[in-house]
Amino acid sequence: MADPSDLIVDRTLVLLRHAKAVPPESMPDLERPLADRGRADAAAAGRYLVAEGIEADLVLCSPSVRTRETWQCAAEAGAIATDVWYDRRVYSAGTDELLDVLHDVPADARTVILVGHAPGVPWLADELALDGTSPQRVELTRKYPTSGLTVLHHTTRWSDLTANDADLVDYVIPRG
Repeated sequence: MADPSDLIVDRTLVLLRHAKAVPPESMPDLERPLADRGRADAAAAGRYLVAEGIEADLVLCSPSVRTRETWQCAAEAGAIATDVWYDRRVYSAGTDELLDVLHDVPADARTVILVGHAPGVPWLADELALDGTSPQRVELTRKYPTSGLTVLHHTTRWSDLTANDADLVDYVIPRG
């Protein structure tokens, strides 16, 4: 009998940059909450997830206030997740660190949403996306503003995910 982890399984990874936060000079970086526009944009991201039928088995979220609030506003707008993990490694992470976090995702998770920061989230989207010439790919490499959201599909086990392993499905900038 085949090991279930060896079966080809379609997986979805959503990379969501946190929504617009209050200015950095107002308080310590980890404590910065969302601005009013950020709350509206995070809710728009949640509505996008609902409209696309994306329901997460797991949300991996930086512990910063602005990322937590981004997911909370998305969830209040209808986005669904079975489980949410707040992982300190997501804060200030580059591509390699974010891949390490994804490598720890349980094998049975089909859809994962990672809520993090720039430049790590945009870099990871660029590194994972296989198609380097689509208009969406070109756009995401030029700008990835707050609330930027990338949807990627792959069949690789989470523990083996690496560069160029995913198909770029969508890149959007939800606005409320």
